[in-house]
Amino acid sequence: MIKWILLGLLACIIILVVVWFFISSGKIRTYTEPNSLSEKFVMDINGAPNGFFINSKNIDNPVLLLVSSGPGTDDYVFTDKYEDMQLENDFTVVYWDYRWMGIAYDGDADVDSITLNNLLDDTYKVTEYLKERFGKEKIYIMGFSGGTQIALREAERHPENYYAYIGMAQTVTDSNERDTLMYDFMKKVFTDRGDSSALKRLENSVEKFENEKVRCTEWYNFVDLVHDAGGGTIRNKSEFTGIVIPILTCSCYTVWEKINYIRGMKMYRNTPLDKELESFDYRQSIRSLEIPAFFISGEYDYNCPWELVEEYCNMLSAPEKGFYKIPDAAHSPLWENPEETCNILKQIKGICNS
Repeated sequence: MIKWILLGLLACIIILVVVWFFISSGKIRTYTEPNSLSEKFVMDINGAPNGFFINSKNIDNPVLLLVSSGPGTDDYVFTDKYEDMQLENDFTVVYWDYRWMGIAYDGDADVDSITLNNLLDDTYKVTEYLKERFGKEKIYIMGFSGGTQIALREAERHPENYYAYIGMAQTVTDSNERDTLMYDFMKKVFTDRGDSSALKRLENSVEKFENEKVRCTEWYNFVDLVHDAGGGTIRNKSEFTGIVIPILTCSCYTVWEKINYIRGMKMYRNTPLDKELESFDYRQSIRSLEIPAFFISGEYDYNCPWELVEEYCNMLSAPEKGFYKIPDAAHSPLWENPEETCNILKQIKGICNS
C-alpha cells in the first residue's frame, strides 16, 4: 500500500514539473498591429548585462522607461499575470532589469559594482539608447517602489532627458514617520479583525518612543504583516500569493529564468547599493525638479504610505505636478486597477504635450 502511495506522489511531482516547464515558455505579449513591438533581450550597458522587456502597439508613441522595484526585482511578471493592464496602447513601455538582475542575472556577477552611482550611470545610458533607437528627444521615466530611488535621482540629475518624472508607490523616507503610519494602519486592521496573534507579532516588531512614534526593528516581519493587513504588494494578498505564485506560474520567464529571478533578488540584498539607499528623506534632499512630477499611489498602500507621498508632492517644487490616489489598490496600482491608472498616465501624456 505504501509503495503505491509513494508511486502516486512521484507521478504527481513529475506531472507538476512537466506542467511547470510547459507554462514557462519565456514568451511575452505580442501584437498584430503593423507598427507594434514585442521584445525581450539582454544587452551590455557600461560593461554589465542589463535586461529589457519592451511592449508597444505603436512605436511612434512616447517611450516610458519603467525603473524596476526592489531595487533588484523585475516587474514584468505583473504585466504577464494581470492581462487587463494595457499601458502599451499609449506608450512604448520599457521594463528594465538592472545589471545582473532578472533575466540579466549571472552567477559570476560583480556584486561590488552594484552601486548607486553605477546604476545612475546605467540609467543615463539606457535613456540615451532608447532616445536614439526610437528617435525621441525625450522620454518618460517612471520609478516603481524601490525603483523610485533611482528614477527620482536621475530625473534630478538629467532633467533634459525626460518629459516628466512619475513616481508609482514613491519611497519618501525611511524615518519613524513611515514606520508609524504603517504601524497605525496595521494595528487598526488587526484590532478590528480581533487578531490577537497578529497584534502580538506587530508589537514585537517595533520599538516605541514617548512621542507616540515607533521604529521598526524587524523589517521583513513588518512587511509580512503589512501584506497580512491588506496594504502590501497586491491588496489582500500575502507575499506568497501576491509575488511568489505569479513568478512561479507566469509564462514570460523560462524555468531557469525564474530560478535566476529569485537568485538576483537575494543578491541585491547584499550589495553596496543596499547600504547606500539607507537613511534617506527626499523631503530634505530633493525639494525641487526642473520637469513635471506626478505621483501615483494606491489608497491601501502602506508599504510606501500614500500620506507621505501626497505630502512630498505638495511640498515639491516642479513646473507641473500632481498626486493621484488609486481606489481598490495597494502597492501596485498599475496592475491592481489598470483602467484608472492607465487613464491617469494618458492624462499625464496630454499635460506634457508629448
